[in-house]
Amino acid sequence: MGANSRANDAECQAKIMLSIHSDDHFMGQALLQAELAFEEKEIPIGAVIVCENRIIAKAYNQVEKLQDVTAHAEILAITAAQNYLGSKYLNDCTLFVTLEPCNMCAGALFWSQIGHVVIGARDEKRGFTRVSPPPLHPKTLIAFGVLGNKCEILIKEFFKNMRSQQKDL
Repeated sequence: MGANSRANDAECQAKIMLSIHSDDHFMGQALLQAELAFEEKEIPIGAVIVCENRIIAKAYNQVEKLQDVTAHAEILAITAAQNYLGSKYLNDCTLFVTLEPCNMCAGALFWSQIGHVVIGARDEKRGFTRVSPPPLHPKTLIAFGVLGNKCEILIKEFFKNMRSQQKDL
C-alpha cells in the first residue's frame, strides 16, 4: 500500500467523519423523529438538539398522545436538552427542526437562548417569521432550507391523508 493510497484513505475517512456531523445528517435525524409522529397520527414535526456534534435531545410532536397543546417537538426537545445539560440555557446548542417553529416554540427558544436554529421547511401560516421582529434571542443564528423538500413533502402528505380520511367519514 503506497503513500498515495493511504493519503486517499485518510481523505475519504475525513469526508465520512465530516458527513456525520453535517446539517443534512442532523436534519435527517429530525426527519426520523417526524416520521414517528406521522406513524402516530401526530403532525409530523421532529426536532433534535445538538451540542458539540452530539445529539443530546430528540423529540417529535405529541400533542394528541399527551393531550397537551404545548407538547410540540421543539418544547419537548428543549426540556430534554436542558435536563441533559443541567442548565436552562442552550447557547452552545443547535436545534434542527423539520418545520419552522410557531410563536410559542420561538418564545421557548428565546428563553433558552439557543445558539443556532436550523429549519427544514417554512411554515407560511403559523411560523414565527410572520412576526416582526422575529421572537428569537438576538444572538440566535437561523438557517432555512436544510432538507427542506423532504420536510415539506412529509407535512403535505400528512395533511393530504388527513383530508382524505375526513372525506371518507
